[in-house]
Amino acid sequence: MDLERVFADLDGVPWADLDHAYGQADDLPDLLRALTGDEEQSTEAWGELGASILHQGTVYGATAAAVPYLARLAAADVRTVEMLLLLGGIAESEDEFAAPLPGACRAAVVEQLPLLLDLLASDDVDVRRTAVWAVGRTGCASAASALRRLWADPHERHPGVRAETLAALAQLDPEGTRPELLSALAAAEPAVLRVTAVMAAVDAGMPFSTTHQNVLVSLLPAAPHIADRCDQERTEPLRQVVDVLLRRDTVDDRVAAFALVEAALRLTEPAARDEALWAAEHACTISRSAPGRLAPALVPLLGDPSFHRVASLLPILDQLGSHAAPAAPALAELAATDGDLGDRALAVLARIAPEQAALLLARDLENRTITLASVTGTRGRRPGLRLPYAPELLNAIRISLSHLATADEAPSRGPVELLELLAGWGTRAAAALPELTRALDAFPTSVPAVLVAICPPNRTAGVAELLGRAAGAGEVEARCAAAEAFWRLTGETGPLVVALQAALREGSPAPHLVETAGRLGAAGRELVAELRSALTSAGVGRTNFELEADLQIALALWRLTGDGDQSVHVVGAVLAQTAERMWSGRTRTIAARAAAEIGPAAKPLIPALEALLSDPVQVPGAVLALRAVGHPLDEARAAGLLVTSAELDADPINALEALRTLGPGALAPAVITRLTALADGDLRVAGSSRRTEIVAADERLRTSARALLPG
Repeated sequence: MDLERVFADLDGVPWADLDHAYGQADDLPDLLRALTGDEEQSTEAWGELGASILHQGTVYGATAAAVPYLARLAAADVRTVEMLLLLGGIAESEDEFAAPLPGACRAAVVEQLPLLLDLLASDDVDVRRTAVWAVGRTGCASAASALRRLWADPHERHPGVRAETLAALAQLDPEGTRPELLSALAAAEPAVLRVTAVMAAVDAGMPFSTTHQNVLVSLLPAAPHIADRCDQERTEPLRQVVDVLLRRDTVDDRVAAFALVEAALRLTEPAARDEALWAAEHACTISRSAPGRLAPALVPLLGDPSFHRVASLLPILDQLGSHAAPAAPALAELAATDGDLGDRALAVLARIAPEQAALLLARDLENRTITLASVTGTRGRRPGLRLPYAPELLNAIRISLSHLATADEAPSRGPVELLELLAGWGTRAAAALPELTRALDAFPTSVPAVLVAICPPNRTAGVAELLGRAAGAGEVEARCAAAEAFWRLTGETGPLVVALQAALREGSPAPHLVETAGRLGAAGRELVAELRSALTSAGVGRTNFELEADLQIALALWRLTGDGDQSVHVVGAVLAQTAERMWSGRTRTIAARAAAEIGPAAKPLIPALEALLSDPVQVPGAVLALRAVGHPLDEARAAGLLVTSAELDADPINALEALRTLGPGALAPAVITRLTALADGDLRVAGSSRRTEIVAADERLRTSARALLPG
């Protein structure tokens, strides 16, 4: 295909009216043409093009318009393999942004199937293999006949091409491909084909048989066998099969998945065991019953002299929770050793046997900073929750604080974890007041709040005097920290107002300081002028950080003055500016919460708030805000949207809290059924948390769902 035909009508496309990941798509014609230039031009253009039209799995309006040119370039032998990979990625994407119609990008690839199918006859193995993969990703069943001819072609014996063909056929025609999937399991077939057959059979919904298990286990480690497959999202076959089986969410499939993992764990070859451990950990993160079922196979490994993958086992024991209790003695023995492995074992022990971990930590606190960070610095947990108070540990912390406060050089990081533990223990940690007092100069922004947290009533006067002095000198951030702590301890606002005025005049005050300003009541009215001056100028170029700062200021002004006009204007401007912004979800959430607090005065925002109901992430905030402003809600619809938000792990805890505010009348039988599944189903819901926090986040969700169920 000549280049004139490749780029026919390229300049006739209204690119400037289309968007890609980085904004207007008017740069795409030059990028597409540059692909045909010299190697340097082509490589640079390729990097920019791919990131623009398929960005982290997301496709755009401009993506669909670019597809015909990508297919023609592939047919013209211009970066053919890369073009096919891009086209396949576009076809399989379900994450669309500003697409003209749902599924428009996949439909655009389907329209180019004649060009893609022609490439199945290429002399280049990589082109054939990638073309098969791209065709399979279109989901177009009519293409199955061409792939079936390729499968039956006696001249096509390349294992990689046949593996891609089998996988694509199973995707396009699952029922019709069952005979091929069974025959490909034979011992005489290449390993890549056998592994692919197991994965494709599971994808196609076939029952997972003992034959499937035996084939996959016999080929472990399986990852090397499919390293050259086009699907680089599924490079761990054992983990993937376990994932699909568990997500089918039936008793038989769970039994099959757990039996597969247990069989894999019995292998002794190191790489095979690594894959088995990874699959076991994944099972525990997606299945609520997996920890109890797999613990008997996992816990004994810690004491098995033939097992040398302890570092890989520790994160899994962490996921087992109470089911890992029998591992406590072995963990304690390992935790007593030096080095990273001992630190990690101690961090796991802190979950399983926290009292024992606290004593071990106290013996060698100076060398356990990593462990302490993992125990107390976990996102989403209250400080001190996972390590109970222990006098021995308190004494060790006091010694550590003394060393830090008197060190010749400032430490590379502050004693954040030590301070979190003390704050979590409250007045039981009062013995550390002298060390904290000496550490105040070294850590002036973090120590004041802890002084208040551990201060007993009989020491209030001395701590207040110390904080009062600190609030009047030093850097403004440190003054604010001391003044805020002084206010919380004594109720006196004078030093805090002065410090906040200084911070606001310096510009860009920390959000928590603005929040504090809004909570000062009558005393805070002295800050109104500074707060208004701190608002940024309205304009489309404002960053999310600036918009969120403005929302905090708007709320503070509302709390202090009760005048909603300016605050509502600010919130409305933020909602309008972020309506089409891809990365502004958090900002919209904050805006909805602000509208909810403002209440009836925010009625002008009703249209913008109703628009948020189309986004599951924004539903909880939008429902609460619409109720607060006095907008009559269809409670049945709102309840359904909130449960969907929880089911999609969009904002589950807040969704269930918002559902609670609707009252029992909103809990129709269908809603109760879905809540019951959230509370008692096997599949975990909280999958978007950090991997180490999925189990804990899911347990919090289950607790919230159960609290809503009648009876």
